[in-house]
Amino acid sequence: MSRFTNHNFANQKALIRVDFNVPIKNGVITDDTRITSALPTLKKVLADGGSIVLMSHWGRPLKDIEKKPNLTLADFTLKPAADHLAKLLGIEVQFAADCIGDDAAAKAAALQPGQVLLLENLRYYKQEEKGDVEFAEKLSKYGDVYVNDAFGTAHRAHASTAVIAQFFPGDKKMFGLLMEGEVAAADKVMNDNKKPFVAIIGGAKVSDKILIIENLLEKATDIIIGGGMAYTFFKAEGGHIGNSLCEEDRLDMASALLKKAQEKGVCIHLPSDSILADKFAADATTSSSLSNEIPDGWMGLDIGLMAIDQFSHIISNAKTILWNGPMGVFEMEKFQHGTKAVAEAVCKATANGAFSLVGGGDSVAAVNKFNMADKVSYVSTGGGAMLEYFEGKELPGIAAINKG
Repeated sequence: MSRFTNHNFANQKALIRVDFNVPIKNGVITDDTRITSALPTLKKVLADGGSIVLMSHWGRPLKDIEKKPNLTLADFTLKPAADHLAKLLGIEVQFAADCIGDDAAAKAAALQPGQVLLLENLRYYKQEEKGDVEFAEKLSKYGDVYVNDAFGTAHRAHASTAVIAQFFPGDKKMFGLLMEGEVAAADKVMNDNKKPFVAIIGGAKVSDKILIIENLLEKATDIIIGGGMAYTFFKAEGGHIGNSLCEEDRLDMASALLKKAQEKGVCIHLPSDSILADKFAADATTSSSLSNEIPDGWMGLDIGLMAIDQFSHIISNAKTILWNGPMGVFEMEKFQHGTKAVAEAVCKATANGAFSLVGGGDSVAAVNKFNMADKVSYVSTGGGAMLEYFEGKELPGIAAINKG
């Protein structure tokens, strides 16, 4: 059993770092996934008879205000998150108008068992992102126990995610249930996977995914590559890609990755054909061709029917699946079929016993769009953090808890 599950929070204040960096338009939360993901952790503390002080960031207030002087800190308030959480929990959620200072200290000190307090946006202070020790120490005074449940920020060495842990003894700092689940799922894929292990890597740029592909060459049996990044590989091999997206400065690197994969016996699968568009627009005229024979004036915006069959077959045999990145411009209806078909293949393989992890903003958006999130084994909430984990990097937010 985990440290969190074993811990009894009765009459203790749990200082919990959550990731409530949710989309808010005109004061209304448009996607509450990150808030609902934290609920099991919060409910366990309250059920034990503990109280909760929540910390989170929202947006980049100081940087955005610098660019747009008409904005103020009030435009970045976490108050809508407090109101929304109150509805989800069915109890009052108190709100401190600052994350440090007299109001926050008084409200935290007065908390009774069963009560919840959300502090104002941590990023009102530059000390948060700088990992300032003094700032972290001030925050640490609000709780008896520190719980990090913000996997989405685990790759940042910020005051509230990494630095603060040093002010709590080993048995009083722990991961929350969301963070535990994220780490366990990622660890299962990278270190405890069953073969065949199929990694599906998509997105626009090879440069964004080089490190993850290199690390996966040590782990995966098959790597499927889709999205705009595939055309850099085709051009590197001497193919004709028309007006498709291509990172000209990464051609040598793409060739080197293909060669390295061959040496290691890892099969890299590129889409045999593509759905083409005469312009990057929802109303574009479409066509199709082999992916390495795209005519001038056309660009590949999705994988084609042969590629769908090719990829679906590979996925159907998988025992472990990692999916990071779409197969095309799935936001446009004409170019969503490849991503949807891959999502369906992943769900089918999962139903047949494969362990599947979907991570990265666009992949998560895709499975949510197609209502398939409950048909895969795990959907990660941490885009950048998950990517860095699969690149083999140590995440500061995880290391800070694991150190004792």
